[in-house]
Amino acid sequence: MTTTQRPVESMSRGVRDAIVDQLRACKTPEEILHFETWFNSETNSGPLYEVICDFLRTRSISRGLAAKWLGILLNDRDRKLKA
Repeated sequence: MTTTQRPVESMSRGVRDAIVDQLRACKTPEEILHFETWFNSETNSGPLYEVICDFLRTRSISRGLAAKWLGILLNDRDRKLKA
C-alpha cells in the first residue's frame, strides 16, 4: 500500500460520502476552492486533490465529476503560479 492509498481506505464510508456530498453541493468553482481551503486546513486526510484521486481510483465517483473538480483545482494552482 502506498501513502496515496491510505486516506480513502482509512476513512469510513460515511466520511467519504460526506466529502462527496459537500463537493457536489458546491455550485461554483469558488465554492469548490473554498471547500478545498477548509478541507486542507481542517482535516488530516491529505490534500483534497489526493482524496479526489483516491475516490476516482476506488470508483467512488465518476470520471466526469473527478475531471470537473480536479480541473478547477488545477486551474486555480496554474493561476496562482502565474501571478
